[in-house]
Amino acid sequence: MLDLVISNVRIARREGCFDIGIKDGRIAAIEHELIADAPRRDMCGCLAFGGFVDGHIHLDKACILDRCFICEGTLEEAVRETAKAKAAFTVEDVHARAARVVENAIVNGTTAMRTFVEIDPRAGYRSFEAIKQIKRAYAWAIDIQVCAFAQEGLTNEAETAGMLNHALRKGADLVGGCPYTDPDPLAHISRIFDLAERHDVDVDFHLDFDLNPQGSAIPAVLAETKRRGYGGRVSIGHATKLAAMPATKAGEIAARLADAGIAVTILPATDLFLLGRDSDHLIPRGLAPAMLLTANGVTVTVGTNNVLNPFTPFGDASLARMANFFANIAQLSRDEDIAAAFDMVTINPAHVMGRDYGLKPGAQADIVVVDAVDSLSLVREIRQPIAGWKNGKQTFTRPQARLLSPES
Repeated sequence: MLDLVISNVRIARREGCFDIGIKDGRIAAIEHELIADAPRRDMCGCLAFGGFVDGHIHLDKACILDRCFICEGTLEEAVRETAKAKAAFTVEDVHARAARVVENAIVNGTTAMRTFVEIDPRAGYRSFEAIKQIKRAYAWAIDIQVCAFAQEGLTNEAETAGMLNHALRKGADLVGGCPYTDPDPLAHISRIFDLAERHDVDVDFHLDFDLNPQGSAIPAVLAETKRRGYGGRVSIGHATKLAAMPATKAGEIAARLADAGIAVTILPATDLFLLGRDSDHLIPRGLAPAMLLTANGVTVTVGTNNVLNPFTPFGDASLARMANFFANIAQLSRDEDIAAAFDMVTINPAHVMGRDYGLKPGAQADIVVVDAVDSLSLVREIRQPIAGWKNGKQTFTRPQARLLSPES
């Protein structure tokens, strides 16, 4: 006895069309043809998958262009402008802006995300409280991990460490830091790890966010990860210094990251917008070498990062668009590389977030159907989601576009 059959769907890396049977919020069966007396949704040969997973987004500071100035377009300006703006954030304000982005993410096919929430003397706990409310309010459609995050340093503000500790006691899922904004990056890294160990949670750093190959914080993160036995529980975002290194040097670091079990998140929209501002021609891409990292065994993800703020003054929380954008910038063309880009917005971030992901019997029935014949066309053509389910319950529908020709 099934509750629902989602029929006639294609599944990445499998031949033919399938029926997916759902019972009690889980996938009960996947067969080429399921005979069952249950409601049936015929998806007409479209692609079904477990939904996009956004492993790196900032809901708390999204949609604040109307209260910030962008004159330089630099990282320093973005940090400065956002710091000024967040001092005036209220719980209601953060909730409204975050809801706007989360609802976009849901209809764009995202079923899980990790959001960073800045906690410091300027933000207080206002953003944290708002995002916890968002997490609860939208649990019917999306799973949200909350990372208590020190954006503006740690050693320079004695209060911040205690505030992060409090947030971890009050529901934050993991902790993160930003060594490049701290006057003592090494101590920053060590103290974030101390908090993670104390609460037995994962760690996510934003680091090496420039195009100077010198002064990387990666060796310190590697050392702390090894010393504390934290392999498989650490992720780093940006890491754009790797783009400024020869392939041999970047490859050596990639091998060490893979050996330590440290994942890397590529953030194309932000990295391209902010970096290379000191060049007036042949402006560098400023993107960490994702395919080199992948070739060396590193788990690589692609994320949204920021939406409509000084770090990224555009965005719609569409990971189909972000995967396409990344593939274009990274100059990918081969089928296997496009398939890897798809993995970077699905199974790879799910793995980093510790999620059981994929369409298989017994798995949670989180399913998104896209108007595409396969994952390659999804990425290449930015094909749109048309329906989604969370725990077997439908969460959104977006009808396919239809041309109204004179004959029709």
